[in-house]
Amino acid sequence: MSVQSLRPQLTQQDIHRLMKGESPEQRASVAHRLCRRIGLDVLSDSEKGFAREIITILANDAADLVRRTLAVTLRSSPIIPREIALKLARDIEAVAIPILEESPVFTEEDLVELVLSVTAAKQAAIAGREALSITVGEVISEHGAVEAVRALAENQSAEWSDKAYGDALSRFGADEIVQAGLIRRDFIPVHIAEKMVSLVSGQLFDMLVNRHELPAQLAIDLAASARERATIDLVEQAGRSHDLPRFVSQLNLNGRLTHSLMMRALCCGQMPFVEHALAELSGVAHQRVWLMIHDAGPLGLQAVFDHAGLPRKMLPAFKAAVNVYHEIEHDGGPNDRARFRARMIERVLTQFQAIPKDDLDYLLDKLDFYSEMAAREEASNSGFDAA
Repeated sequence: MSVQSLRPQLTQQDIHRLMKGESPEQRASVAHRLCRRIGLDVLSDSEKGFAREIITILANDAADLVRRTLAVTLRSSPIIPREIALKLARDIEAVAIPILEESPVFTEEDLVELVLSVTAAKQAAIAGREALSITVGEVISEHGAVEAVRALAENQSAEWSDKAYGDALSRFGADEIVQAGLIRRDFIPVHIAEKMVSLVSGQLFDMLVNRHELPAQLAIDLAASARERATIDLVEQAGRSHDLPRFVSQLNLNGRLTHSLMMRALCCGQMPFVEHALAELSGVAHQRVWLMIHDAGPLGLQAVFDHAGLPRKMLPAFKAAVNVYHEIEHDGGPNDRARFRARMIERVLTQFQAIPKDDLDYLLDKLDFYSEMAAREEASNSGFDAA
């Protein structure tokens, strides 16, 4: 894209307006067209050099509108020279923020230096960048304004370290936007979830304890208490636990590993929890329990059932639920787990009727929950595909 190849696309008047336009609007209009060509075309080395000259001219324009046009149009382009990107990053916020949000030319060191020297709004722009590194996240958590820490908490692609969590919570742990951003993350460490239990309340408390894994004893204690509106769902907590044997052992020690809890878990498709629960109660190794449930036929399940001391009247319901579990397959699509559990509960409810009222109410509530979760995910994916 040499001067000669550009000229047929622009009039002599356009070139004149770019350099000495009578108004910022005229220069911005030409700048937009040039920047779109620069951003979209595949350029040779010589053409890249020419493009960088144009970018430098635009970055030094006295009019904010022209510089903002450059920043917005080439916000994600790798062709902007790093020194120009840094110059734009230190410009007024209207110019700087688009570049800070997306430009790929900054190094990690650049971003750290910028966080320590720019305004809160610019820090927030950096905090929202895709796949933000642990190092930059730690600097924002320790030194950033609350606006930046809020943006970091809401950035699902940002990497977080224990230090970042600790600094964010020590500085802005009482801020509900920071709290909500962290709670809505796909994953937060167990010890961070435990720390946040004492910081949040109301709907955020409910969301925290029903979305993230808590230490086993804390989950049990909260389930036994009447704090706020929340009642810990021990079935869901079991499904989130990364240390099921310990979780199950704690439940047993606290007298919470009940027949009803195990049946609810089984009807919701939480088979690993049921396996470990039977192993805990029977004193039989988990691997052997797995074989007795899944590979040894109905007599195997009956044997481990008796070893665990469960009442024989529950055995038919257990057998039916295990059979349903084996018949249903995960479909492999988005939110597969929620759809599987909804189908599992539907089948269990249609196959036997002698379910205690409390357990029936629980299963109906979970059926609604899983069905709505799957429907929301499907609607979200449909909207994305349509876009």
